[in-house]
Amino acid sequence: MATTRDIPLLITSTASSSERRITPSWTVAHLKKKLEPVTGIPPVSQRLTLRLPDQQQETAIEAEDEESVEVGRWPLVAYAEIKVASIGPGPIFNLPPLSSVDKYVMPMTEYEQRTGTDSVLAIKRDQKIGRFNPKAPEIRARKLKDMREEVEQRNIRIGARCRIANESTRRGTVRYIGPIPSLPGLEDAPWIGIELDEPTGKNDGRVKDDRYFQCGKSRGVFVRAEKVEMGDFEELGLEDEGSDMEEI
Repeated sequence: MATTRDIPLLITSTASSSERRITPSWTVAHLKKKLEPVTGIPPVSQRLTLRLPDQQQETAIEAEDEESVEVGRWPLVAYAEIKVASIGPGPIFNLPPLSSVDKYVMPMTEYEQRTGTDSVLAIKRDQKIGRFNPKAPEIRARKLKDMREEVEQRNIRIGARCRIANESTRRGTVRYIGPIPSLPGLEDAPWIGIELDEPTGKNDGRVKDDRYFQCGKSRGVFVRAEKVEMGDFEELGLEDEGSDMEEI
């Protein structure tokens, strides 16, 4: 049975991949119009297929009268994939991947030798900004102390429930508290690793090659303590209303 509730789906094409919310009462034609700015493929050139989670089989989303047939006719479930293929000219923004473009990387020794206003490093050095500030060690120590106290003041604990920056749809459980040297900022400052209820995160508890906790794909996120609100927040399920994902 079709539902009128918006459903989070994965939209993929040769040029893009993103999570979007789809309203089942949309017609196929209306969905294609919404997908054009996302994929760069004109509606007339789109071929849509649906793949349910944990399944390999794809089902074509097509109808003789796309202006009247609703997409809710197909078995849309949360985080199923709608693949958008082009049956005509390629996407209007089908640019080559950045990895294929030659880039110039200035050697660090040459960069450090620049003077005056030739580089940000030279400006910081001349004006004694950042690590060139004589008081930098004192400032660093004070900032690190404040960040550690923030964890204590917010009563952040492993295994406790929380949400991120007052976002009601990004709730989870604290799984890690501690430094992550490979992330920018003070290397000894604490990060808060959170296992989210829904797959709206950026990792699975790993940062680069280092694992800090175990969770499902896209359910892990690391934030600073000031972005964490502790509380007895009820666990979200896929059936819950609302999401912080971008709509189309």
